[in-house]
Amino acid sequence: MGCSVPGRPVALLPTDVRSPVHLGSADHEVPYQLRMAAAHAWRLIVIAVAVYLVFVVLAKVTFVAVAVFVGLVITALLRPVVDLFARVLPRAMAVVTALLLTFVTVGGVFTFITNSVAGQSASLTRQFTGGLANIERSLTGAPLHMRAAQLNQLGQQVRDWASHNGGSLAGQALGGAGVAVEVLTGFILAVFCSIFFLNSGDRIWTWLLAQASGDRHRWDGAARAGWATFAGYTRGVVIIAATNAALVCVALLLLRVPLALPLALLVFFAAFIPLIGSPIALAVATLVALAGRGPLIAVLVLALIVVIGQIEGNLLHPMVMSRAVNLHPLAVALTVASGTVLAGVIGAVVAVPLVAVAWTIWTDLKA
Repeated sequence: MGCSVPGRPVALLPTDVRSPVHLGSADHEVPYQLRMAAAHAWRLIVIAVAVYLVFVVLAKVTFVAVAVFVGLVITALLRPVVDLFARVLPRAMAVVTALLLTFVTVGGVFTFITNSVAGQSASLTRQFTGGLANIERSLTGAPLHMRAAQLNQLGQQVRDWASHNGGSLAGQALGGAGVAVEVLTGFILAVFCSIFFLNSGDRIWTWLLAQASGDRHRWDGAARAGWATFAGYTRGVVIIAATNAALVCVALLLLRVPLALPLALLVFFAAFIPLIGSPIALAVATLVALAGRGPLIAVLVLALIVVIGQIEGNLLHPMVMSRAVNLHPLAVALTVASGTVLAGVIGAVVAVPLVAVAWTIWTDLKA
């Protein structure tokens, strides 16, 4: 209402002016929690689309991406050795020396295992033949009471399938040879990349940093934190894998399970697939123990899966990974599952380090 002053007309408030109480009333009608959830939701959608596009691009250049990833793994593992050699040798010579020592060591291990298997091939064949016969007798006895005719029919079906699909099996073998050539080519490319990463990685990063815009010092700190996470994760996985392989090798040798050394090597490489790699490798060891040593030893090896899993999950992983990877176990499980769906085994291997590095960089930039 206006004020009445003698000699002056009454001033009325403009009809389009609202009370301050009503200003922003539309925002106040939406609960604060819902507005915050919406604000975070669209950001998460943008991040999810960006991650999806990254995987789409990587799927087109999987060969090169995997080679670069393996080159980074080699760099993370050999960087301390190269830095040590570089104290007394030129940097390039230190890189060559570290790579040659690594190749000789790995080649020696594979040669020893191959010779051991070749020397025991006759006895291994007898053990497996006898083990399969024991399994057949167990299936015909209690509690399954399968008929011998059923087992013979099953064996005949397997032989018929092999005879009818011999051509396709040969084609798959040739395809496997092609895959072996591709793997060898990728490994050579990975070693080639690692040579440059080890010898001039700092200069490469300085050049990349010079192309960036914004606060370069901040980006440099975040990237170095991400690299520290990646290197710590890689070295931690190697430590856990080597420990698991050593425990499995000792246990299988004590139980006199055939192919103990190759199975331990399988456990070592399977440990690079988080959560599911080691159980799968130890399940293979259980099948070998069943065929080679019988049900009792197979049960003991199966118990080994539980024991080693507890040692890895409750002792090794917290001790080794706690400083390198700050991810919740649920996040690790979901990451491995997502990587497996998107890119198979390769996705399962690379998903956790990629997410851990991305999270470290994001945390450092946000701080």
